[in-house]
Amino acid sequence: MGMSSSAMSLMAGEAPRKASNKVGLYSITFLGVWYKGKALNLDEMLIKARDFGFDGIEIDGKRPHGNPLDMPTKRCKELKKKANDLGLDIYAVSGNNDFSSPVPEHRECQIVYLRELMRMTSDLGVTPLRVFLGWPGVTLHPDGGRYDIARESWQQAHYQFEPEQIWDWCREGLIESAKYAGDFGVTLALQNHQPVIKDWRDMMRMINEVDSPHLKACLDAPILEDKSPANIQEAAQAVQGIQMLSHFGGEFDRDANGKIVDTQDHSDHGDKAAEQKAENYLPAFIKAMNDIGYGGYFSYELCHPLPVVNGEKVGLEFVEKNAKLACEMMKGLVSNA
Repeated sequence: MGMSSSAMSLMAGEAPRKASNKVGLYSITFLGVWYKGKALNLDEMLIKARDFGFDGIEIDGKRPHGNPLDMPTKRCKELKKKANDLGLDIYAVSGNNDFSSPVPEHRECQIVYLRELMRMTSDLGVTPLRVFLGWPGVTLHPDGGRYDIARESWQQAHYQFEPEQIWDWCREGLIESAKYAGDFGVTLALQNHQPVIKDWRDMMRMINEVDSPHLKACLDAPILEDKSPANIQEAAQAVQGIQMLSHFGGEFDRDANGKIVDTQDHSDHGDKAAEQKAENYLPAFIKAMNDIGYGGYFSYELCHPLPVVNGEKVGLEFVEKNAKLACEMMKGLVSNA
């Protein structure tokens, strides 16, 4: 696999450069899926990001935000200028692709979708394009966004196939996509996201098998099953020189002492629930990223079913509060790393 100059320098014994991380807002947070209320458009997103203290935005590659059908070159350039005028970066685009389908026509459609996203990413002047191997999608139910319906459909479509067959389909799709990425001057960033990928080792296995300079990593801490300092450090060392982007999430509030804490319900993790709190693993992750010289973005996303209060899904105010607190918390952690 091709190796970046930073990775070669580190192997040659040079000290890693001091990281200069920034904190960004992933547009999926205001997509209108998980809360009660309308989606913000990208122009509104830029204003929110600036007002909340973020350094830039990451554009989700679907409607109403970043579907390439709605983002011709002229629109991309206008949006880029607006971001520049506000002092913000557009630092990444995120695809919602699925290379795992047993149906060849479906896989081919996904490659076309991703190639169009590459054009859009290039027109925006952005380098990282986050990609998945498999992605069941999100169902827009009358009660709000849901993962379970799409996941059941995905499992039904795959149950007759061995995991290695599904892996091979995904690798073929990524190999072809990486070739197009080189043509557009963008870099695919593979996220350690289920399904197909079970942990960061699977992510690294796929990156190594594709063996392209146009495919690198998007290692995220919240979706690590093992959030122990040792595993975080090992994962970080594995992506040294190829880490392009990273996300974090959570629901936040202030405790009695004014400290920002993660209030999200992690009870589905059983005895490990306390370990899933952002304040318990993010400091170790940020330190590990700093140790390997990662100088990219930490991108906040709120993309899970949100609380129901008095019989109603929380609204835009809840999302705004969490985005502000997330930005403040992460900037503090990055500054202290």
